[in-house]
Amino acid sequence: MNKTSTLLLIILLVSTQLLSAQDTVQQGSGANKFNLFSKDMPYNAKANKEFQFLAFFITQGVNSNMYPKASLFNGQLVGRLFGPNSSTTSDTATSNYFEQRIIPFFIYQPKLFNGKAILRASFEIDWTWGDQAYGISGNKGGAINADQVNIQTQNVELELIPAKNFAINIGLQRLYDTPYNPYRTMFDKMTTTGYRLAYWGTDAVGVSARYDGDYQKAKAGYYLLYENNTEADDDVTLTELVYQRKLSMKWNVGGSIYWVRDRGKGQGGVSVFGEGLASPLAAYNGSFVFDIQRDYKADILWLGATVSRNPDFILDPFQLTGFLNYNLGTVRSNVNGVYEKTSDIAGFAGNIRAAYRYGRTLNDYVSADFIYASGDPNGIDDKKYTGVITGNSWGMPSSIFVGTGGYLLFPHANVVNRFTPVVSDISNMGYGLIGGTMNIAHDLIPNKLNVKAGTAMAVSPAKPQNGGRNLGTEINGAVSYNLGPYMSIEMHAAYMWLGDFFDSTDDSHGSSINGNSATRPVNPYTAFIVYKWLMF
Repeated sequence: MNKTSTLLLIILLVSTQLLSAQDTVQQGSGANKFNLFSKDMPYNAKANKEFQFLAFFITQGVNSNMYPKASLFNGQLVGRLFGPNSSTTSDTATSNYFEQRIIPFFIYQPKLFNGKAILRASFEIDWTWGDQAYGISGNKGGAINADQVNIQTQNVELELIPAKNFAINIGLQRLYDTPYNPYRTMFDKMTTTGYRLAYWGTDAVGVSARYDGDYQKAKAGYYLLYENNTEADDDVTLTELVYQRKLSMKWNVGGSIYWVRDRGKGQGGVSVFGEGLASPLAAYNGSFVFDIQRDYKADILWLGATVSRNPDFILDPFQLTGFLNYNLGTVRSNVNGVYEKTSDIAGFAGNIRAAYRYGRTLNDYVSADFIYASGDPNGIDDKKYTGVITGNSWGMPSSIFVGTGGYLLFPHANVVNRFTPVVSDISNMGYGLIGGTMNIAHDLIPNKLNVKAGTAMAVSPAKPQNGGRNLGTEINGAVSYNLGPYMSIEMHAAYMWLGDFFDSTDDSHGSSINGNSATRPVNPYTAFIVYKWLMF
């Protein structure tokens, strides 16, 4: 055999081995001993980016003097402290428990559509350690053997991108009252911009279209909150129009219109609570409960304006955000087959938050946060409600004002199965709210070890019977240590002195203020250690 034939034979054998190895890798059979896709090969293939996985994991151990008196709510406790959920405080009983949650997020973006079609699905799996096994229900499954059917669907939505900066979202999606895209914005930013999730901070099914340009943002959305009977006009729908304009590199202004058309007659809703202005759901969430029958028709508008300066907190040391929101509408009740006007609605809320970054990192700051919500001392006795209405009348909860830095007076986001702040809705049961928080934080080790201290206080514009206006004062603190990117272990604690507002047992706004206690309840406290990891 001559040299030429020998060379051709060698080339043929090598080529055959390479093709065989490539088939083995592509088909997934056998060990990948040839490893054609290693970094050493000149034709290295990039990782498949069509499918992505993200998740948020949290587990925490809690010590508190808050607990539910009714065993029905021992597993999951949501709503206003001292409300109809039987939550109360004690100077003898102590709650000690561990709880855990993971929110996995799956994203599919096929190359076939060149990035113009994205499918997202997110779920929630959580439990209290040791609570239940071999059952069916959400928020449980942490007992020995586990084997609980407990997965809860958060989002299943399709995003279509017809052109640059435009997006159309279809399906079960985030419903947040900020102008920023909830799928491309960190959660902390959405709790300090727009209406800060104080009106709408949940998930809903519908269709929305948005434009996210360099200088302006616009969004239109339509959501079916409750369908009920498909052949009848008994639905609850929400329509939104949101706009924001960038005035300069630092300043943004915006406006919005939200409209709820409620024809649901209280049907549907969360479990046995129902939904709507006259439902037990509103009482559980700390909203005002209209003293009317459930067969009503309501049209409610929210007209609002927002402002922000340096919302990302990086252009200079000063940050400012705020909003004004006016809700108005009419409620008509069924009287002998005729819907007659029961009440007009005219409430107002405003918020301003300012922060100053004095150190090298974003965690070296001081902040002050002020919130006002109008109240109504006599409910709808005069056929006019002058307080605030939020999404908490239709979902549990649908409004989560968690960005203040409070823990007990106002809600905070480090929760799994127990969400029981003193003020769980900015309407404060319709009595109104004047309050705020102050916080100071400092990185002892830049971007590694942080300490935070804060205080919160509030009063009520409307005075309940046999009670005062002072809701109370809270102090709180936290120490956080970053173990790695978006992974931390934290220690938190808070204590609150209840005010004379809780001397009252007044139930004229839907539920007893202090849980029908003969005396002012015991001051609440909480302390917990939490591990968090945002993985992607």
